[in-house]
Amino acid sequence: MTDVKTKSTAKPSMLLVVSASAAGTAFEWYDFFVFVPLASILAKTFAAGLNEAAGYVFALGAFAAGFAFRPLGALIFGRIGDRSGRKGAFLVTVTMMGTATFLIGCLPSFAQAGVISPILFILMRALQGVALGGEYGGAAIYVAEHARTEQRGLMTGFIQTSAAIGLTTALLVTLITRGVVGETAFAAWGWRIPFWASSGLLLISLWIRLKLSESPAFAALEAEGGRSEKPYVESFLRWTNLKTVLTALFSMMIAQGSVWYCAFFYAQFFIERVIKTPAATVNLIMIAMVISSAPLYVFFGWLSDKVGRKIVMTLGTALATAALFPGFQMITEAANPALVAAQARAPVVVYADPAECSLQFDLIGKAQFRSSCDIAKSVLTTAGVSYRNVEAPPGQIANVQIADVKIPSADGRALTGAPLKALKASVEGRIKGALAKAGYPPQADPAKVDSFRIYLILMIFTVGATALYGPQAAALVELFPTRIRYTALSLPYHIGTGWVGGFLPATAYAMVVAKGDIYFGLWYPVIAGTISVLCFIFFLPETRGRDLTR
Repeated sequence: MTDVKTKSTAKPSMLLVVSASAAGTAFEWYDFFVFVPLASILAKTFAAGLNEAAGYVFALGAFAAGFAFRPLGALIFGRIGDRSGRKGAFLVTVTMMGTATFLIGCLPSFAQAGVISPILFILMRALQGVALGGEYGGAAIYVAEHARTEQRGLMTGFIQTSAAIGLTTALLVTLITRGVVGETAFAAWGWRIPFWASSGLLLISLWIRLKLSESPAFAALEAEGGRSEKPYVESFLRWTNLKTVLTALFSMMIAQGSVWYCAFFYAQFFIERVIKTPAATVNLIMIAMVISSAPLYVFFGWLSDKVGRKIVMTLGTALATAALFPGFQMITEAANPALVAAQARAPVVVYADPAECSLQFDLIGKAQFRSSCDIAKSVLTTAGVSYRNVEAPPGQIANVQIADVKIPSADGRALTGAPLKALKASVEGRIKGALAKAGYPPQADPAKVDSFRIYLILMIFTVGATALYGPQAAALVELFPTRIRYTALSLPYHIGTGWVGGFLPATAYAMVVAKGDIYFGLWYPVIAGTISVLCFIFFLPETRGRDLTR
């Protein structure tokens, strides 16, 4: 009996703790991020009939939809984790994520099921968001509560690198599947394979996690009868704890949602969809970047054990924020020099009544954007073309001037369905025809894409983003007391990453359309990053070495 009891209560090795937690988290990131390299195909599959511009808006909205529900998952599973334990919470989250991802691969297309198709797709993305909302906090806390104080940043750094592993796996599986089945078959049905592949990863993750016991800090708290009866009240209605939640949100988490997601996601959207770099080239660059980032999370986590969490995260955020504008401009020059030359040689002007111009932000892909201004601007933005706005008299149809040539847009507000689609296609054809005559390239020339230069520029963002993210798990865990740690940590994390980060691509696109400058959307992460740096300096305390049993 003694032997059995000893075995059941034995503390698992750190190798098992870290590998089980990181493997499950990497799997969940794979499931959530596999959407990114498939965005164009998913838009065509679940929202068939949209033109290029509308399809782009749908893809950005669907990307954001999953993130929108992450704070809800944080609240649901945060309470479960603080009341019933860390292990049970993240066993449920990994199962929910795997099921939703597998089902996306089984959904009917728009051609097969009509409007029910995008509704089911958005529902599955929402379930993924809820699951991920409960996963990260549980994994980070579980590892931190097992780690030695002097190695907490190092050990939780492996949880941070799981995002890189998940994204790399998603990119690799997509790339391999494309190569094996061919582009035609991949667009028709092969895109489903990366979603189905998650079922195998789910079984592995569950098998590993079932071997874990409860974290020692929570087990001790439970034995002493110290569990929180009202984690929401304690976390968010008591000023001492709420102040800490707000500090975490406006320092670490706004930075995470803006800087990290700009580097790893908006950059990919920008390079592929805005400046028209071939998708295969972008995938290879991103794979190289993400693989290179993996050891940096662990390094910066280790460094924060030596010099402190605050200084590492502050400098990382400042570096990435300062590099965004010059970096994206250099990326455009390296990826599509013909676009840069055409922009200088034949500038574009949009003459439109401002009252006709909408903010083209749409999370579910249902908005039509039918005015002459909206149609013209969406065509130019998805073509990667910057333009200058000039106010036209009220009621006048918008015109696009390319060098000395003027192309009238058309008003589709009285149309729906096929007639509206035909009208938009006509305007798009005329504008793109004029752009081609003026020397604007429809795609970047693969022979002139300087992939290595793009990679080096992205690595500047990556160093800053990993310096922020590497120590972050340890710092978040150290900020909050054990009895409310899961709830109080998870909500600011997923507001920052879910709302600030998840809405970044769609918001940046809407800003670009409104202003006419393909770089204008970068103000979103730059302003957020600047706010975070100030909050790091003036409000975030140093947490290294704090006792996690308090």
